[in-house]
Amino acid sequence: MKRKNLTFSKKIIILLLSSIGFTILFSFFFIHYLYSKLYLTSIEESIIYQGHRTASHYHYGELSEEIIEKIQWYNIVSEYEIIVVDDLDELSSYFPYQINTQALLEGDDYETLNQGKYVMKEGYVKELDREIIGAIFPIRGEYELIGFIYIYVPLAAIQDVFKESIPLLIGTGLIFFCLLFIIVWSFWRSLFNPLKKLEHHAVEVANGNYENRLAIRYDDEVGQVAKTFNMMTESLEQQEIRQKEFISNIVHELRTPLTYVSGYTQALKQDFSSKNRDNYLNTIEKETERINKLITDLVDLSHLQEGLYTMTKQPLAIAQVLLDTIDLFLIHSQKKQIQLQVTVDEELIVLGDAKRIQQVFYNIIDNAIKYSKIDNDVFISLENDNEHAKFQVQNLGTVIDAEDIPYIGNRFFRTDKARNRTTGGTGLGLSIVKEITRLHDGQFSITSDVNDGTIVTVQLPLL
Repeated sequence: MKRKNLTFSKKIIILLLSSIGFTILFSFFFIHYLYSKLYLTSIEESIIYQGHRTASHYHYGELSEEIIEKIQWYNIVSEYEIIVVDDLDELSSYFPYQINTQALLEGDDYETLNQGKYVMKEGYVKELDREIIGAIFPIRGEYELIGFIYIYVPLAAIQDVFKESIPLLIGTGLIFFCLLFIIVWSFWRSLFNPLKKLEHHAVEVANGNYENRLAIRYDDEVGQVAKTFNMMTESLEQQEIRQKEFISNIVHELRTPLTYVSGYTQALKQDFSSKNRDNYLNTIEKETERINKLITDLVDLSHLQEGLYTMTKQPLAIAQVLLDTIDLFLIHSQKKQIQLQVTVDEELIVLGDAKRIQQVFYNIIDNAIKYSKIDNDVFISLENDNEHAKFQVQNLGTVIDAEDIPYIGNRFFRTDKARNRTTGGTGLGLSIVKEITRLHDGQFSITSDVNDGTIVTVQLPLL
């Protein structure tokens, strides 16, 4: 069962909302940190300072009028409350409240104070409806404790602490949200508009429409995707064109010999005793062989291009392969009164498939003889050229037009536009040559002009 996943746009929305939620949550904890760590810590440090400072005014148990006036004045001008008592039991009469529903002083507190140490007190006071923080300090005389100072301050609520900052925080938050919205909206458009167009074009391509291309406005990841998509569309368009041409060429190549076979078969049926019977049968045989060769070449080329043929490569005396191939053309070349001028370096060794390399030699030499005029020479050479075995065939026959040369080696391409049946082959011979050369890491080239004729060159790496 196929899982129903969220769309990419919904994932972006969820990510955005999660980011905003995280930002709000972070702000809450950050403000709480400022309140609990910075504000409370500063109050606590101030109380400790004031407690030690006040206790230092006492000398040997004497509480002068001057000290009392200072304490009263300080209570008026300061937010702190200061209580001075001689005995801890008196403290409850000045501060008759519980902190967090507990008495101000407990058992451990008495022990701590008697040791001359201060005690911090912090918590909620119901009667004041406030959190308070304070400290009780012992006053040490010359020989003993002579009194205690209790300093406390009601804490402002967190909303009071940041009351002046709230408008600033809200304003900053709104500005941040607007900027974030604009950025996300721009990002959304720049990301999803091209994706929508890509989806539309993909549907068009799937329906066989290869005309439109995606506009590439930015050199970013989306632009690279659009560029790759355009390249894919171009490749599919060219592939469809080649496929149509391929089918058209196959139909054409098969229709002609089949027409011959059908026609001569009908002629034989009508007059089997005709004196032309042998000619009819020879033609039928020739066209049947032509069909068979076409099919063989098609299968051969397909296997080479699709990597279905496994090359059996081994060190090869390439000169011997060439000489054996030339022997196959001696009778045929003599019939056309064509001299084969051969120059061979017999020391050359390549790593190759003997059968396929012979096929390269055969197809090229066959074309050279086929398109050479009577009494012309065909020059065949094999030499060492910059660590390559350079095989070259030159004939002075029909010159190939310059505009046709780039297409030499394409399937079914023939320079004989009329597809003359005496010279025209299947149009696959040089396609096979190019594929075999490629699979041997070699190079194929062809030149043709009036002065030098047509020169076909194949270069293969030497061992």
